[in-house]
Amino acid sequence: MDSELLKNARELGIGPTDSSVIEAALRSLLAHHEAAQIDASYAAYDERPVDAPDAWGDLGSWRASAGAS
Repeated sequence: MDSELLKNARELGIGPTDSSVIEAALRSLLAHHEAAQIDASYAAYDERPVDAPDAWGDLGSWRASAGAS
C-alpha cells in the first residue's frame, strides 16, 4: 500500500481507523462501478436518436403526443 496515499486519505477524516478509510474507499469504488454499468446500459439510446423511425413509428412523436394528453 502506498503510505502517502493512505496518509492523505487519513487527513480527510473519513474514519478513525485505516480499515474504515479503506472500507469507505471500497464503497466509493463499488458505487462508481455500479453507476458506470447503469450508464453503459443506456448506451443503446445514444446509438439511435429518439426521433429515428422504426417499425412502430418514432419515439419522439409518441412522447410528444403522450405529453399533450
